Amino acid sequence: MPHTILVTAPKLAGAGLDLLNAGQCRVLYIAAGEGADAVERILAQEPVDAVISRTLDLTAKAIEACPTLKVISKHGVGVSNIDVAAASARGIPVYVTPGANAQSVTEMTLALMFAAARRVSWMDREIRSGRWSRAQDGLELSGRTLGLVGFGQVARRVSIACQAIGMPVVVFDALLPADSDLQGAERVDSLAALLPRSQVLSLHVPLTEKTRGFIGAEQLALLPEDAVLINTARGEVVDEAALILALRERRLYAAGLDTMAVEPLPASSELLGLDNVVLTPHVGGSTPAALAAMAAGAARNVLGYLTGNPVAASACVNPSVFDK
Repeated sequence: MPHTILVTAPKLAGAGLDLLNAGQCRVLYIAAGEGADAVERILAQEPVDAVISRTLDLTAKAIEACPTLKVISKHGVGVSNIDVAAASARGIPVYVTPGANAQSVTEMTLALMFAAARRVSWMDREIRSGRWSRAQDGLELSGRTLGLVGFGQVARRVSIACQAIGMPVVVFDALLPADSDLQGAERVDSLAALLPRSQVLSLHVPLTEKTRGFIGAEQLALLPEDAVLINTARGEVVDEAALILALRERRLYAAGLDTMAVEPLPASSELLGLDNVVLTPHVGGSTPAALAAMAAGAARNVLGYLTGNPVAASACVNPSVFDK
């Protein structure tokens, strides 16, 4: 009997779909424009064996509604939209696809960093509005210290690239093993030690209860004058109201944000009225190459588990389910 796989999006990249089709799976999708309620409805009505989770919420109600559900894989690495506790209570493993979009997110981080430092978006808008505004107050990044919060695969690549243009790099990651190779970066033992040195601050941590609001007014006040903040992690890691105030008062030079506290960004957001912010719609990991790698990884995750050949336990965020 073929396995039924629910993809919580309107489509899946061919690299993943081909694997599911080769496994003779029945693949279901969420129609464009539908939300988490559609996920709950389908799981309550269909004999779904596995979910490949994109950005829509996979709630406890949805997980509990499907007695046939056996495995979940995130299409990416951030599982803040999945009720992992509810999955664990049912003994359902939740997998991720580590590294699949690391290069894509790295390049977006660098793009936002350069664009924010040199006011690229503002000058582009000025020219399109018929004004030849030759801003000559951009920041030269060489010699400025980059502070990295988190030192996973993306941060490591950002570190190497920034060192190549002459930026010293300082790292804070409370979970990093003591014997880790820092690849030329310097490690500090606290966020308080990192921030005063971070002329550019780039965030690379998952959203958890510990990291929610991790960068607030107190932390922003510790940054040097004319600091730049880059966030390609999760919007909720930053206290957005505090960030807006710091940008409006020019206590920060600029920010580059691929993630916001509320997505899609509401038309009423004060971020839209600031000329020292570069905004992108959470697409850091969404190049065709990254989407293909994540789709293939997620498909391998669910197929491996369903066929009795699970992938490495390191790709599972709740490995305790295997102890039951």
